[in-house]
Amino acid sequence: MAANVNFTASVDRDLLQRAKVIAAKLDTSVNALLNAELRYLVETFEVAEVAGHQNYWTLLDFSLGRIDDHAALNALGIDNAEELFLLMAQARLPMPRLSEAMTQGMVEGLNALPS
Repeated sequence: MAANVNFTASVDRDLLQRAKVIAAKLDTSVNALLNAELRYLVETFEVAEVAGHQNYWTLLDFSLGRIDDHAALNALGIDNAEELFLLMAQARLPMPRLSEAMTQGMVEGLNALPS
């Protein structure tokens, strides 16, 4: 077993609070959650890199907002967003956030609907 090392990182205050709630519900620590998720990310990345899995890179690029959903769908050879989101869930990657402008446009569109 490798030796543990302490390091310092900055985390959004709200995110840390939410992580503490999850840790408490799972009867574990935030440190254990971070270790598990970081290990998963590193191991998945390494396996994809060794195997040359372009699909993982495409999903990662989509998750990080480097490419949009249309580019991801084309690169993966799939034709609907549902499949894309299922692949994201299977890869345990977070869904990308919409830009502020896109979010505002959606809100305005919803507000314009008849009540």
